[in-house]
Amino acid sequence: MKSLRQTKLFSTIIAFSLFGLTMTSCSNDDDIIEPVKEGIQRSEITFTQVTGAAYPHGDHFHGLADAKDSTAIVVKFDANGEATENGHLHLDAEAVYRLDLKAWDHTGREVAADFIANETTANNYKAFLIGGDFILNPNTTNETGAIFQPRETVYGDGVAVTGAAGVGTTGILSYFSAGHDNADKSRDVTFVLRKLQPEVKSKITRLDWNKNDYANLFAGENVLELKFEIHAEHDHNH
Repeated sequence: MKSLRQTKLFSTIIAFSLFGLTMTSCSNDDDIIEPVKEGIQRSEITFTQVTGAAYPHGDHFHGLADAKDSTAIVVKFDANGEATENGHLHLDAEAVYRLDLKAWDHTGREVAADFIANETTANNYKAFLIGGDFILNPNTTNETGAIFQPRETVYGDGVAVTGAAGVGTTGILSYFSAGHDNADKSRDVTFVLRKLQPEVKSKITRLDWNKNDYANLFAGENVLELKFEIHAEHDHNH
């Protein structure tokens, strides 16, 4: 039979162990928010055509702040990232579209905003638009190629997004144009939201959004891979 001293010693060890676990669970890990605990069950990307002052320039757009919303198309995806609605998307090749990402976890809670809740959290994530064999706008001589530009201006906590050439942006909100040179062809693309290893995001520029070797270049793991088709068409009114 254990002595009274052994029993007290054992109780003290258990108490300190529980205290340590409590302190660990309550620690604040530099304000990093983990948006998804058990996987995203469905997602949407809304493509809203914007009109007015927006126009392409190199690897980005000008005039987005003054652009007006026009027609919108919602592409819906299941838990595997397969399109369940509007998966073959017809876009005006010369038009500019705003892309708004939404995603829901297993509880039905919308979680996309969690990825940009604050700068510390957003530093772990970046969106890409992979595939399609696009002619990129910086590779043209007359601004007629494709641009994909992540463009949040504030984090969820209200702090302004900063960083040269859009380094701080993530892509929960972004803008896209296929461009005249990419018209009249269907393209299989994947919208990727990638969780990056520390210090990787600062190395990603606006020119990297369509690189097929992005996974080797930017270490991490994909949170979302949303697969659909883009068929860019000439608008004969232009």
